Amino acid sequence: MEPLLPSYRDLMLPVVRAVVELGGSGNSREISEAVIESEGFSEDLLAVTYEGREKSILVDRLDWARSYCKLGGVLESPKRGLFLMTDLGREIAALPDLEAHERLKEIDHAVRRARRKKPKSDAPVPQDDDAESPPEDDEGWREVLLARLHKLSPDAFEHFVLFVLRAQGMELKRVGGSGDEGVDGIGKAPLSGVLSTTIAVQAKRYDPSKTVGRETVALFQSDATAAGAEHGVLVTTGRFSEPARRAALSRHPTIDLVDGEKLTDLCLESNIGVAHSPVVNEDFFDRFENLS
Repeated sequence: MEPLLPSYRDLMLPVVRAVVELGGSGNSREISEAVIESEGFSEDLLAVTYEGREKSILVDRLDWARSYCKLGGVLESPKRGLFLMTDLGREIAALPDLEAHERLKEIDHAVRRARRKKPKSDAPVPQDDDAESPPEDDEGWREVLLARLHKLSPDAFEHFVLFVLRAQGMELKRVGGSGDEGVDGIGKAPLSGVLSTTIAVQAKRYDPSKTVGRETVALFQSDATAAGAEHGVLVTTGRFSEPARRAALSRHPTIDLVDGEKLTDLCLESNIGVAHSPVVNEDFFDRFENLS
């Protein structure tokens, strides 16, 4: 008997639930794997492919489910292959399953109606309309960004840090929780096209003026070792003391330290909540004078 495959619409809520479980963000593969695990989809189901093609129909429908969640504003995708829960997504995730399915069904219908009326090239492009563009020569935006991050709850800051690191290509699962002093995330970081390493992540939402000492780094090294990590990433809105920086490299696993300044750089680099402001380079155009 041929296995019964869920429609992409049936998979929209599992996709939303998976992103919640991942900590509010995740890349395409993480989300698909989380849905497959949570829904208990069998190998037989995954093995069903389109005629003449090798791609799993179930995996393809998961792709469509993610896409329609994005088009409907349930998820946003600030970077190709990376997804972030929106306020609408969190609202739907908090509903009982039946109500959540109905909301997603309505959203799906609305997206399909809109897409029938518009050419494909007019599909909405995710934009962060609330992001302010810092002037190129104004470092004041860093203080504004760090102050805003410091206002996040400890849980929200953990979610944010995992999202920023996922934007760097890491695949992470959130562990621990509010008040936990150990590892906040565990997963893989790519070393090359074929190699990766196991990493542990800890997020410290401190006052930007606070200095993180050697003891914090040493304790995290012990926690990372217990978690089976080969490397660690310690992220804070504060700064690290020189003894802390030495301790990070003194024994295995070594810890990459991301202080407030580095964190704001990563946000700017990946266009996360902040954006470059276009600046005209007047001198650039001089090179075109007197060419003939």
